[in-house]
Amino acid sequence: MAIKITQPITGYQVLREDDKPATPAPAAAPAQPARSDNVIQMHERLERPDMLVGATYKIKPPVADNAMYITINDIVLNEGTEHEHRRPFEIFINSKNMEHFQWIVALTRIISAVFRKGGDITFLAEELKAVFDPRGGYWRPGGRYMPSLVAEIGDVIERHLRFIGMLPDTELDERQLKLIEEKRAQYEARTSEVSTGKGAFPAGAQLCAKCHTKAVVLMDGCMTCLNCGDSKCG
Repeated sequence: MAIKITQPITGYQVLREDDKPATPAPAAAPAQPARSDNVIQMHERLERPDMLVGATYKIKPPVADNAMYITINDIVLNEGTEHEHRRPFEIFINSKNMEHFQWIVALTRIISAVFRKGGDITFLAEELKAVFDPRGGYWRPGGRYMPSLVAEIGDVIERHLRFIGMLPDTELDERQLKLIEEKRAQYEARTSEVSTGKGAFPAGAQLCAKCHTKAVVLMDGCMTCLNCGDSKCG
């Protein structure tokens, strides 16, 4: 390659091998985080194994002639490792009553598809529990109000998600349970009205907006729930 010299030459020097500048060492690559490619996450292409673990819940809504059995099967991901966890994989609803067969099959297939999609599926329970029957809801044993049959299916899904740890447990602690028992005993002593058993509440109790149980009574000038302890007075 020719180089054009535009200035007069005043001197020259022969460059030896020792005079060549040292080649700079390549910069060290930043440390890469440990790869977690071996951790299996829930996704829709995950094949169903030959065996799944699960639980079956029985409900007997008064709007149906026969009981319904809701089975939710879970898949165990990363079994035997620190990343092991259970995720819902499929749901089935069985009953002798064929009246609701068509929409129940459609509902279970859609729910199962959402389960297998992965991600946050806890919204399913809230969406189903918000479905209201235009003919009116019904009361479960113990005074729990259900706005529809679909809402009770959503309640079962919520219970299962709490059971496998996908939702936090909302059980009352010992102090809260003791306070509720004291309030209940005070109310029964004052009104001479004794409950008929565990989970039963006074006949004149009103519906609680927090736990949806017919257990709110007037105590000391304040509406208090004998089931969850919620009070208008704090």
